[in-house]
Amino acid sequence: MPGIIGRKVGMTSIYSAEGKSLPCTVIEAGPCVVTQVKTQDRDGYEAVQLGFGEKKEKNTPNAMKGHFKNASTKPKAKLVEFKGFDNVTIGDKIDVAIFAEGDFVDVVGTTKGKGFQGVVRRHGFAGVGQATHGQHNRLRAPGSIGACSYPARVFKGMRMGGQMGNKNRMASNLQILKVIAEKNILIVKGSVPGANGSTLTIRR
Repeated sequence: MPGIIGRKVGMTSIYSAEGKSLPCTVIEAGPCVVTQVKTQDRDGYEAVQLGFGEKKEKNTPNAMKGHFKNASTKPKAKLVEFKGFDNVTIGDKIDVAIFAEGDFVDVVGTTKGKGFQGVVRRHGFAGVGQATHGQHNRLRAPGSIGACSYPARVFKGMRMGGQMGNKNRMASNLQILKVIAEKNILIVKGSVPGANGSTLTIRR
């Protein structure tokens, strides 16, 4: 599906025609530059690679410098492939005009990282409910993680403490409430993954 790369600005609310307050997310979407067009003959599949955001030349590998030079553009911070674009060539600009109010989109972002968290926060364990009768050090502990002599191992998928957040997640079927083309702004209904300022991928 065609799409665009953007940056999360933040959340706000707008009023519908019926007077209801709708929570929504403001996304600065594009403009993106077509940095590569993949074809069935050469690459085995058809896709369009878009670039978004500026990147310093000194932080760009030489191979990528040549890649961006072919597209006659400056180095880009984020590259994403999309399918479904027709009649585009290297160097073309893609902006929010590909979307219209009322469209439904999928937004992919990287969730906020929470660091190493225990089972109570990460998986919703209750902990020890009754903090009496002599227990004093097991309030938020995970408890047993398996039997001893048989099976003598911990089963895969056992819920334990560990890294929480910082994963790619998709918010599906978000309605576009408003398109502000002159400022490259999309306003979508609801929330999207990631912190303010993080990079998002919006697909139709």
